[in-house]
Amino acid sequence: MGESILESEEHLLMMLPFPEPTELIAGIKIKHPQLKITYHRVSYGVVPWVAERGVPDETYATVTVLFTLSALPPDPTLTPHLELIQFISAGTDHTSTSPFYTSTQVPLCTSSGVPAPQIAEWVMMTALAFSHDMKTLVKWQEDRTWGGGGDAISVKRKKGVRGMVGQRMGILGIYIDFVIQVARLAQALGMSVIVHTANPRPTPDSKRDTGYIVPHTGDADGSIPLEWHSGTSKPSLHKFLSRDIDFLLISVPLTQATEHLLSSEEFAILGRRRNAFVSNISRGKIVDQKALIEALKMGMGKGKDKEEEEEEGGLRGAALDVTDPEPLDEGSELWELENVMLTPHVAWEDDRYLERAFEVLEGNLRMLEMGVEEGAAAGEVGGEGFLNEVRRERGY
Repeated sequence: MGESILESEEHLLMMLPFPEPTELIAGIKIKHPQLKITYHRVSYGVVPWVAERGVPDETYATVTVLFTLSALPPDPTLTPHLELIQFISAGTDHTSTSPFYTSTQVPLCTSSGVPAPQIAEWVMMTALAFSHDMKTLVKWQEDRTWGGGGDAISVKRKKGVRGMVGQRMGILGIYIDFVIQVARLAQALGMSVIVHTANPRPTPDSKRDTGYIVPHTGDADGSIPLEWHSGTSKPSLHKFLSRDIDFLLISVPLTQATEHLLSSEEFAILGRRRNAFVSNISRGKIVDQKALIEALKMGMGKGKDKEEEEEEGGLRGAALDVTDPEPLDEGSELWELENVMLTPHVAWEDDRYLERAFEVLEGNLRMLEMGVEEGAAAGEVGGEGFLNEVRRERGY
């Protein structure tokens, strides 16, 4: 890049919906003393991008790096020196209609990988809770009932316990970020893991994750999956779903091409042999929710008779941290289905989220300061340019 943009213009603007994190900002200033930092608190969270008009034009005019969730300048012409937009969110689909996304080449980077440990824990927590019928166990405790019948002999849950050992997890979508930590935890529980990605990943290098990874987590070299499938066609998807999957994790980024990617036909395949459990931690619109509800209703009560399962199909259950719409309609049947575990888009929450997001920001400031090409050559974070950089042509 030649001369460091940070040395010549030195202005980071943070537009975030919470009080100024002074200690974290102080840490950035220590590592980048030449950098001017402006903090502007906004009053909204994860919503479709918002044109923030509360920042003076003269401030926008000198900004080189923007750190934000949903807030963006009203027009790209206000930020002629902007070199990088770092999002505090793990995705950017909520900003995909903004002119910064559609009409500029300003690098966009996410905080993908930051919520990986907590999301992976949510995935396995809900899977284990469903497998062990925790709803019934909690109800017994609340009712002060020992096994529903008052004595040890009568202890009986509504459904049998299907342990994780020997089950097959299918991961549909990306194999980075929280997904590689899910794979690691699943393997530790004795599950086998297979993966389906949009593009082929036939070589060891292509299977590596070069994004941000929380230390001591994940599968950076992509060695855990026993099978790698790929493709964007329905036949390729159906071939993957037919691989006797017990547990399907949906990790598909939301784009126009992936909306309602999973519907009645796909759920029928998943329910035909294994009565799969589905976990959606991606976006609600990836799934045809009406079709999901029907598949879950069909799967109610399954798990006792193998011949009945294979004949009638249906999904044995689902864990959903995302729905369509959000918040979920009060009248949705999802609220009352016994085989559904529903949470209000909170799987990402962790006390250390902001700290880790600042680590991603600092890594990209370092790349910008060195020059992206020089930083990548020197083995800095990411190794291929900015850390967690969005590829606009694919939508994530």
